[in-house]
Amino acid sequence: MRLIPLYTWNKGLHSMKLSGKNFMNQPWAGGVTLLLCVIIAMLLANLPATAHLYHEILETSLSMTISNESFTISFPQDMNVEKFINDILMVVFFFTVGLEIKREVVCGELSSVKKALLPVIAAAGGMAAPALFFLLFNAGTTTAGGWGIPTATDIAFAVGIMSILGNKVPVSLKIFLTALAIADDLGAILVVAFFYGGDINLPLLLVALLILAGIFIMNKLGEKRMMYYLIPAIVVWFLFYYSGIHSTMSGVVMAFMIPMDARFNRSFLNRNNRKYLTRLSRYDNDEFEEGVPFPNGPQRHCLRRMSYITNNSIGMSYRLEHALNPWVNFLIMPIFALANAGVVIPDISFFNIFQALPGIEGAGFVGMGIFFGLLLGKPIGITLASFIAIKCKVGAMPEGASWKMLFAVACLGGIGFTMAIFVDTLSFGELAPQTTDILRSSGKIAVLLGSLSAGILGSILISLFHKMETKEA
Repeated sequence: MRLIPLYTWNKGLHSMKLSGKNFMNQPWAGGVTLLLCVIIAMLLANLPATAHLYHEILETSLSMTISNESFTISFPQDMNVEKFINDILMVVFFFTVGLEIKREVVCGELSSVKKALLPVIAAAGGMAAPALFFLLFNAGTTTAGGWGIPTATDIAFAVGIMSILGNKVPVSLKIFLTALAIADDLGAILVVAFFYGGDINLPLLLVALLILAGIFIMNKLGEKRMMYYLIPAIVVWFLFYYSGIHSTMSGVVMAFMIPMDARFNRSFLNRNNRKYLTRLSRYDNDEFEEGVPFPNGPQRHCLRRMSYITNNSIGMSYRLEHALNPWVNFLIMPIFALANAGVVIPDISFFNIFQALPGIEGAGFVGMGIFFGLLLGKPIGITLASFIAIKCKVGAMPEGASWKMLFAVACLGGIGFTMAIFVDTLSFGELAPQTTDILRSSGKIAVLLGSLSAGILGSILISLFHKMETKEA
């Protein structure tokens, strides 16, 4: 899930003619990067020349071991490359998502009851319906626990497609889908926290909660220096990792603890910048050594102070979000895709997600549940929930939008890549390891096929309805 500034949404296809320098600023860039990484991962996992090395790298141990004759300590326990990506790197992803959710709740599209009600209700419908579709094919089976897989929307792909479609999608619906995806992400986070954790270690969890309470108090007392949040965040991650709560949740919780208010206010910024600008001019006088290029020593001091004051005049939450977004979009999420989308395909029949998996006793139709949950459950749930909210007058139809266009945009909500695959990696853990691997691989194939189908269906419907509405006008 990544948020895209509104001014980038209407660039359309002509924005594809750009240099590599500007690539990362495009709204579709994250989705394209992820798609390429999915293709690369599938090739690496299945080509005879690379398959063994690919899996060997993912299983490489990263634990640090200290031992002597009397004891052996490994930290973190059983850590390998794949777990490092899913349990540590993805903490940064969830931290960034948490920062974005907090910003939207405080001053964005979810900042008031009027703004938030429709997308929040639509997001709830867009999570409930796919879960029901999944259970329709898996209720009462050993695979029923995978119901959370098709419930999330990947905004990177959805916004990328809307950007390519240009002005065919009303801006109000772009905002609606973005706000819906934010609420959807929060829902997915709660699903992971409550339904896909391990056995809870209450003493460790209690210590984590006490530390978080201390951070909360520190925030309320006005502490705005980053170092006082970084060290406790590492400790909280450690406690979550061993307490049974999935460690990525520590990133979300810490994001909500980060202060949004700046350390310095506007008057302090203006007063000090004027002071140092005046000194910069004065230090150009002949009393300083001639021939010294700008900036000289005293001027460097002024510029450093101005940089420090200016930087701290922006809230820590905004600074971190801005700094982390490129790393999350173009490093962490692609690495996650490379590590988790590499599904081994024993033969072409593995793509047939409409069949029961052979040799797994008591299993339902995992692939069908995920596929139809994304392709049908998402748009039906979003549209039906929106219809009820608008008819009950607890929400308002996005300006300039029609019901058929809202349904078409809701189809894009069925693109569930990052969070869907992440939940898939947590599902079916109570089954035998070999069975778990088969089910997770089948789930990932279904996520990819369902997301691709939802994207194609949404694009076709948006183009068709736009053409119809243009003729009617």
